[in-house]
Amino acid sequence: MLRIVVLLLGLTLSLLTRTSRADSAIPPEAAPPAPLNERVLDVPVSAVPPVRLKVTLFMPSRGGPFPLVLVNHGASPIPADAPRVGDNFIPYYFLSRGYAVAMPMMRGYAGSDGQLMPHGCDIVALGLDASHDIRKVLDYVKQQPGIDASHIVMAGKSMGGWNTLVFGSLAPDDVKGLISFAGGVKESDCRNPDASLISGAQQLGARTKLHSIWFFGENDQIFTTSTWRAMFRQYTAAGAHAELVDYGAFQKDAHAMTASAAGLPLWVQRADTFLASIGMPSQEVDPEYLPQQARATSAYADINDFSALPYLNAQQRDTVYRDFLAAPLPRAIAIGATTAVWSTGGFDPGQVALDQCWKQTQYCQLYAVDNTVVWPKLDGQPPASRFAALSDVAAVPYLNAQGRQAYSLFLGKRNPRAFAIAPDGAWGAGQGVDPINDALVACGNGHTDCRLYAVNRDVVWVRK
Repeated sequence: MLRIVVLLLGLTLSLLTRTSRADSAIPPEAAPPAPLNERVLDVPVSAVPPVRLKVTLFMPSRGGPFPLVLVNHGASPIPADAPRVGDNFIPYYFLSRGYAVAMPMMRGYAGSDGQLMPHGCDIVALGLDASHDIRKVLDYVKQQPGIDASHIVMAGKSMGGWNTLVFGSLAPDDVKGLISFAGGVKESDCRNPDASLISGAQQLGARTKLHSIWFFGENDQIFTTSTWRAMFRQYTAAGAHAELVDYGAFQKDAHAMTASAAGLPLWVQRADTFLASIGMPSQEVDPEYLPQQARATSAYADINDFSALPYLNAQQRDTVYRDFLAAPLPRAIAIGATTAVWSTGGFDPGQVALDQCWKQTQYCQLYAVDNTVVWPKLDGQPPASRFAALSDVAAVPYLNAQGRQAYSLFLGKRNPRAFAIAPDGAWGAGQGVDPINDALVACGNGHTDCRLYAVNRDVVWVRK
């Protein structure tokens, strides 16, 4: 769910966007700006009884043929109501690397025929059932125009990650590697599912020659850390080649990491390295399929420092910014001359916040993304010096009593702001869009050698 909050002249407007999935598997607010070129295939996997699986195929827009990733989905309490595409950022990542993405729905899920057969605690048998269907889907998709059948990798999340590992144990000669995100399954009729996962992982490890990479988080609400660590130990001890990425805690549930743009920094680089190691494409070729993640910390202020916020008055700071800090990741806030806008969820909350801000005012820039302040320094802003504390009025050189009173008033102004002084006691203050230039112009009106003393919350004065 995408949420946008707009603050205009102290008024808060909350917008909740809802979009039907009738025409597409991805609602517009969750989709990238680049086209998905979506197709839905009905792939036969059984003749008696007849069973067809729904397979969503995304294709990049540039010319192929494209390497292929087949992505297996997780379990759902109501299979028929499961979304046709979940954990959107897995397919988005592969599209950004130039892959075609095939996402089959298991039997009984989202329009696929049939139903899954229970196997109790034998979760390897459960995965083998799925693997036979996956094999037929892969053979079908390989024949589609634009697919490079010589470069295939398989990925999966949760139960789909487990099915990916089981499929890898069948020694497929057309798949180069396996990527498992929180891979595992818990059967409701198994009294000790954790033990089944650990013993099952050992069975798979003894049969698997393909390299794999596993991603798990410490606060996964489905699989405990002790369980997935034991699974990995048994899998590799049995002979399989695998890498485990423990990315720590993620929000309230690491099991949901791949459904959020906020999770991308935890796995994209490691996935790139893994793909390169198995001879698969790993370079970004179309950045539009992923949000802008490379927004560096600006060192402007701490994320929790309300006094640093530009343009906003005290009431505005205490409403919109406090709400922004309480919003879940991914999130972003943009601030303009009269407006602050924050957004959470969706494909790229930063871009949404900026777009909404510019519709209301001018000079909008991102202030913070997730937990990082990205507000840029002003053009021409010198580095902070240690000449004096910002609040030390007596330390400002040259000024008479009137000038020091002006500096005291400057300290009460909102950011962006600047204060300049001249050797003859002249001074100038600026606030707003171009405070440095305004301060220097005001100081230099009939005076010479004006220099900046303070910008925003920093003293920048340096003795000559």
